Amino acid sequence: MKILHNAIGVIALVAVLSPSLLAQWPPFPVPGVPRTPTGEPNLSAPAPRTADGKPDLSGIWQNPRPPAGEGPGFLSGNVGGAAGAPPVGPPAARPPAPAATTADGPPADTFRNVGAGFKEGLPLQPWAADLVKKRMADNSKDNPDAHCLPMGFMQFHMHPQPRKIIQTPGVIVVIYEANSGLRQIFTDGRPLPGKDAEPWWYGYSVGKWDGDTLVVETTGFIDGVWLDINGNPLTDAAKVTERFRRVNYGNLEIEITVDDSKAYTKPWTVKVNQRIMLDTELIEFICEERDATHYVGGK
Repeated sequence: MKILHNAIGVIALVAVLSPSLLAQWPPFPVPGVPRTPTGEPNLSAPAPRTADGKPDLSGIWQNPRPPAGEGPGFLSGNVGGAAGAPPVGPPAARPPAPAATTADGPPADTFRNVGAGFKEGLPLQPWAADLVKKRMADNSKDNPDAHCLPMGFMQFHMHPQPRKIIQTPGVIVVIYEANSGLRQIFTDGRPLPGKDAEPWWYGYSVGKWDGDTLVVETTGFIDGVWLDINGNPLTDAAKVTERFRRVNYGNLEIEITVDDSKAYTKPWTVKVNQRIMLDTELIEFICEERDATHYVGGK
């Protein structure tokens, strides 16, 4: 069986399994959660703030999943989990899933195809369009994630497994449960490194506040990054700008703009909506490369 079918099967299994089966830490109450008069978490309450008055992005965040039977899921273009997947977290902690697109905003990011929300597709350069066709014809067998290498930059935003944001005065750390990914976003005023910096899978990230929005710029990627399962590319010439906005206690919006003139004819932007997970922790995720031959068609 080819990698694409195996990868989707594993992802769907993770999404469908009950949180009680996946749990490693027992539930532990998150302190300071705003409550309604009936004692339920008030996810519409104002976003918490740090000592310097900035919105606090800290927390464990997941992509919202539609109720069972009400959407095809994140793999086919909706913001949400696998079809029929049960929601994760205590019932009071699950706000309604945001719409996949907004009338006046960018299209939603999707896990399989980051360009699914664009009527004409992504503005790929001719060579990049040919590359995506080849990768898809090969059932995405060379996707780095299938070989226990870091997954695509945009896949982390849309992966059904959650991510944990830890905000401190000088740096924001994002821990992705999937593949144990780790990012550092420096907010201490340092500039991005020069073009001679060693390229990284996730690049180098610096952030600054624009009112209540954290604007993150990332450069210095390795060449040939896969943005999604289909294999839309990101090159070493790319600059990615993310705009994080915690709209209230329970919801986080992220707009991501990719400016990569080597792979695309113009910049493009997608949006991600995430929601808070309460009283839980990330689980350990270890990728074992011994499974790679099975992913790419070995017996």
